[in-house]
Amino acid sequence: MASLGPHAGFILGAYAFTALVIGALIWRSLSDHRAQKQALAALQGDAGERP
Repeated sequence: MASLGPHAGFILGAYAFTALVIGALIWRSLSDHRAQKQALAALQGDAGERP
């Protein structure tokens, strides 16, 4: 950490916060994707097969 200088805590904190935010965005995106797939499957199931 000495190579980061006197602001090492701030720099590492910023990287940690950024990683947390990106991780939350990825988690939210995957969660929404699953929800949208379930909603689409429900809509397709309600429509049934049409000749």
